[in-house]
Amino acid sequence: MVKKAIAFHFDANDYKSGQQFIVNAIDYLKQETGSPNFDFLINNAGTGAFNLISDTTEKQFNEMINVHLKSVYFLTQKALSYINEGGRIINISSGLARFSLPGMSSYAMMKGGIEVFTRYLAKELGARKITANVIAPGAIATDFAGGSNRDNQEKRNIIANITALGRVGEAKDIGGTVAFLCSDRASWINGQRIEVSGGMLV
Repeated sequence: MVKKAIAFHFDANDYKSGQQFIVNAIDYLKQETGSPNFDFLINNAGTGAFNLISDTTEKQFNEMINVHLKSVYFLTQKALSYINEGGRIINISSGLARFSLPGMSSYAMMKGGIEVFTRYLAKELGARKITANVIAPGAIATDFAGGSNRDNQEKRNIIANITALGRVGEAKDIGGTVAFLCSDRASWINGQRIEVSGGMLV
């Protein structure tokens, strides 16, 4: 089976870019399939601000709002009329919305907001049989935060020691949960926060 994918530019620090992203996506879908509609929306853009509360600047705080909250809210709003009945919305939060580590306050606050937003989506879209859930990863070995969870062995050892399964998470650990939530088997899961962290700081 041949699978096809296409990418469109999206600057999550500018919510208007997200509006154009949706326009580009639905124009492409209409051209390729005859319909602008789609089944799944996964909001996964993210970046971090690593400063204590006393040192966080307004610029850094605003970037966290734009990337993690404002762009997600308005991109989702733009997409709503094109999501098929019975579709799925999956938002990405963070374990940091549950536990607290110094220097992550502004990032974690926005992720907490995404968790509230997800519950409201579930409530308001229930009549269309669209589910909305949030996945909260723990520390994952990706490019995020300069790739330190992937490349800094000292940090990886610390993470492993505070995680019940004894290792740093991998992208595939999150991808499997996203795929499950998009499947028919997850059709009765709605408005939930699912932490996928290997038992980090339990």
